[in-house]
Amino acid sequence: MTAKPANPLPRWRGFNLLEKFSAHAPSKSAPNSNVNAPFREADFQWISGWGFDFVRLPMSYCCWSGPDRWRELDEAVLAYIDQAIEFGRRYGIHVCLNFHRAPGYCVNPPPEPFNLWKDQEAQDAFCHHWETFARRYRGIASDRICFDLVNEPHIPDDAKMSRQDHERVIRRVVATIRAVDAERLIIADGLGCGTITCPELADLDLAQSCRAYAPFGVSHYQAPWATWLDWADVPPPAWPGGWEHGTVWMRETLEAFYQPWRDLIAQGVGVHCGEGGAYNRTPHDVFLAWFRDVLDILRDSGIGFALWNFRGAFGVLDSGRADVAYEDWQGHKLDRKLLELLRRF
Repeated sequence: MTAKPANPLPRWRGFNLLEKFSAHAPSKSAPNSNVNAPFREADFQWISGWGFDFVRLPMSYCCWSGPDRWRELDEAVLAYIDQAIEFGRRYGIHVCLNFHRAPGYCVNPPPEPFNLWKDQEAQDAFCHHWETFARRYRGIASDRICFDLVNEPHIPDDAKMSRQDHERVIRRVVATIRAVDAERLIIADGLGCGTITCPELADLDLAQSCRAYAPFGVSHYQAPWATWLDWADVPPPAWPGGWEHGTVWMRETLEAFYQPWRDLIAQGVGVHCGEGGAYNRTPHDVFLAWFRDVLDILRDSGIGFALWNFRGAFGVLDSGRADVAYEDWQGHKLDRKLLELLRRF
């Protein structure tokens, strides 16, 4: 029997923390979160105590800068990121720094004034910010921190971003980082919002990040930011039998969905699942049944995961579900069933 190719990345398991998700408005999946606030030491303590070893920090560059002053970075805000990295060291948690909003691109509104994939100024700003982070954290080992370059590039098209545009920008920023810190672990999110692998980047010795949001009718049922859908036309969530833009998904469909990521691992590319979970309008039993299959497939593939989010509508704390018997946890509402499912995988 042929052994499965080993994932070059550790199978890190953890959560996304959203304190610097936005400089303008909190995430709709965590409406009670603070905007551009310090990261919370208690989160790191609890995550570690529950047996997890990874946090991803999806951040907006506007928290420390902005499109009209991109050469200036606010030292006071950067110090809070330093503090998060120190919390990671203190509690044995790997910290993944991610630009959820990068100069020239964000998967969420509002749109950026420049296009990262087409405009020179946006690319210069993008590289400048990552070069600053590379210098700031040079000397901290890659088993403690990594750089996840830009959250969820969209499906390639000729108008906004071709596949060649994406590759050119990623190659440039990777070269910029490695000119400063040759050993830094770097991650590139898959195209199509983390669903499409990038084998054309395999020679760069960087990892890639997938997602655990398929099928969409299970993971994002009635999510208010999915404005392109009329939820009245989407059947109630079910698993097996989840809805994905007119198709019906089963366990076998999920297996096929993750096969390209297994193929990437077979090429020697590290893979991690940077986000996953289900919005709080999906019935809890359906969510848990579906996510059990997702986590089982990821574990079988040697791929770690980070739940979106820790506190909020996708999370283990304060998710606001109507069908969960919550447990009190340090003044928060803990979804114990979800937590124990995550711990098993």
